[in-house]
Amino acid sequence: MRVQTKETQGDLTPELALEILKEGNLRFVKNIKAHRNLLEQVNESSSGQFPFAAILSCIDSRTSAELIFDLGLGDIFSIRIAGNILNEDILGSMEFACKISGSKLIVVLGHTKCSAIEGACNNIEMGNITTLLNKIKPAIELENETAIARNASNKKFVEKVTINNVSLTVQKIKEQSSILNELEKLKQIKIIGGLYDLDTGQVTFYE
Repeated sequence: MRVQTKETQGDLTPELALEILKEGNLRFVKNIKAHRNLLEQVNESSSGQFPFAAILSCIDSRTSAELIFDLGLGDIFSIRIAGNILNEDILGSMEFACKISGSKLIVVLGHTKCSAIEGACNNIEMGNITTLLNKIKPAIELENETAIARNASNKKFVEKVTINNVSLTVQKIKEQSSILNELEKLKQIKIIGGLYDLDTGQVTFYE
């Protein structure tokens, strides 16, 4: 497979960009890799980049977006931070990806068994980690069906908080970035969430 060009990026719709991710994840789950010459891609992408998507995911070492979607060099902007949380710098990166560089899709990708989510559920306080985990607290507060064992020992509770965190982050992107909100209203991009299952390798998208 060749690298994305201005022409191939321009021909994509947000829906087609999402389909590329779905097909790539299916290959990953089936352990079938698309044929790529990475050295050739290094040469082809040296003069410019035209990624079709921006993916906000966790720093967890098991959740590399390029791998789980079977992608090559220059295919996506990969934004990684513990708990796939949002801040101004990340929003600016997304605006750059879509408004300046022409990406068609933003995915907020959470994952199961997330240590950041578990830390927030356990009210961990430690240095700068405290500030980071506080950004996950709204997702905990949103989960009002669990009355007891509202901590990391309750796996169902953690899973619900994880999904809430993805949903709230998608919502915040739209609320806090007029640029991205306008692009989505014009149907030039899509902003969606997803959840990566560490046990199966499969991604479930929330469209």
